[in-house]
Amino acid sequence: MTTSAEASLQRVSRPARLRDDGAGVHVSAPVAAPAGGSLDRVDPRLDGPVAATAPRIPRSLQRLSGPLLALVVWQLLSSFEVFDPRTTPSPQTVVMTAASLLASQELQGHLAASLVRVLKGLALGLSIGVSSAVVAGLTRWGENVIDTNMEVLRAVPNFALLPVLIAWFGIGEEPKVALIALSVLVVIYINTFSAIRNVDASLVEAARTFGVKRRELVTAVILPGALPGFLVGLRLALTAAWLSLIFAETINAPIGLGRLMSDAREYFRIDVIFVLLAVYALLGLLSLSLVRFLEARLLTWRRAFDGT
Repeated sequence: MTTSAEASLQRVSRPARLRDDGAGVHVSAPVAAPAGGSLDRVDPRLDGPVAATAPRIPRSLQRLSGPLLALVVWQLLSSFEVFDPRTTPSPQTVVMTAASLLASQELQGHLAASLVRVLKGLALGLSIGVSSAVVAGLTRWGENVIDTNMEVLRAVPNFALLPVLIAWFGIGEEPKVALIALSVLVVIYINTFSAIRNVDASLVEAARTFGVKRRELVTAVILPGALPGFLVGLRLALTAAWLSLIFAETINAPIGLGRLMSDAREYFRIDVIFVLLAVYALLGLLSLSLVRFLEARLLTWRRAFDGT
């Protein structure tokens, strides 16, 4: 049997809480816990206990709800024959065509060639764009020399430079990589330069007041402050790289996703075109996931609004 002392120890009461009912502040009476149970968690803003929070779906999966809903609607409309299968194949047909291309190793070969071109263009464009933005952003003479030229490149469509690139480099891989690099470096330069010049001036003045040298000022204040703007530019640059790839691979490309797209258009293979559109979409989502991963790792010091 439980003694009276043990019973009194089991009846642990909750602490009293302040409650405002509109007429004044009152003290809520302590509430005794059950004799054989544990205390519920108490939210100090409420009068009652709060249930345990249910596990949430990861944000990466939540962001896929839009594309999944679009696929469901597409399949339903195709099933009810709202779409003409000759011009808009169903998702099931697209999946079967993709499986056929994968089984024949055709899609993998074209994808590998396109990835090599994009990686080369990204490496060249990022290196030139970031270095130019840092020089122009940190020095006035660099801005005078570089900024106007970059604005001219931004004003001229990169695709209009294609005949010049072919005249300079021929019809090999060089003009394709150069076209991708031009698209990347302009986007990276504009965003990074703007981010450097928009670093909070009060932080710079505070660092100078504490006697921080120029090198430390750049590495500890200016460049970290410009990092969010660079990552925004990286998102846009990855998108620009894939868009430029499609156009670049029309230059006598023997292999690549653009070549496969041209062949499908020529032979009116609508199902293959939709497969390639899905591939471009997946590549874009993977690129966005990469940038989000970098943001999560590099911007842990910055608190930002994350939606409601």
